Amino acid sequence: MTAPALDGLSRATVEATAALVLVCDGGGRVLLANPALQRFTGRTREELVGARFWEVVTLPEEVELARAAVAMVLSGRPAIPGEVDWLTGDGDRRRIELQTSVLTRDDGTPYAVAFIGIDVTAHREREARVRRQAVTDPLTGLANRSALFAVLAARLHVETGDGCGLLFCDLDGFKEVNDRYGHAAGDRLLVAVAGRLREIAGPDDVVARLGGDEFVLVTRGTDPGALGARARRLEAVLAAPFDVVGSASGDGDEVRIGASTGTAVGSPGEDPDTVMTRADMAMYGVKSLRRVHRGAAAPPS
Repeated sequence: MTAPALDGLSRATVEATAALVLVCDGGGRVLLANPALQRFTGRTREELVGARFWEVVTLPEEVELARAAVAMVLSGRPAIPGEVDWLTGDGDRRRIELQTSVLTRDDGTPYAVAFIGIDVTAHREREARVRRQAVTDPLTGLANRSALFAVLAARLHVETGDGCGLLFCDLDGFKEVNDRYGHAAGDRLLVAVAGRLREIAGPDDVVARLGGDEFVLVTRGTDPGALGARARRLEAVLAAPFDVVGSASGDGDEVRIGASTGTAVGSPGEDPDTVMTRADMAMYGVKSLRRVHRGAAAPPS
């Protein structure tokens, strides 16, 4: 079946619009493809008309869905989703917002489906970036404070939570790195620390930067002994030297820092702030004890 003729104004509109205009019959054969769709597919009008549209723009794994959807729409049931992924002529996947209409004859009999598509890929990517930025620390790429407390709230939920372990980590000697080598080196150090934390994190763990030089690891496990072992491993990993200074400083390429860690176990129904405070206090207890030991080990003046 051929597409009905367009009058001059209709044709000019269809040809000028940046929207993807595709009309197909009940068998999926393309009856009309405007210039925007031709550019999108990298095919001429002659190559498109008569081709099955799901062989042109539909993802291979969704061909059967597209075939069924056309049949359902023509039967009067809405089945085409508001957004779909289509493939360009270069094989790139693009997110397309679709408006679908059924074309009918004078007697009301449906004979074709018209798709008007808008490429919203860039818009959806911007939305995704905004969502990521809302829950991501911009320097390290770790979860930020807001995301951390959302995870804690979920795992400590009184009805659906299963509890969690919390490992609070504060860097020792970070201020000295900033003071001696500058904030750029300090930032590189924080990024490097984040990388090491990711390496030791399990698949169900969440690593977050709470702020400054404070980091938190949230685990599924709630065994205090296992959590303590994780803390010792973290301290050992962070005790290895970091190459964040650069030879131009004249002070060598590596710096060493330490880490003080505190742990806490949270049970369903507990307040996230309460569990966080316990881990924080445990960390400060470790840090204070180390200061006492260092003072006792210092030679008398």
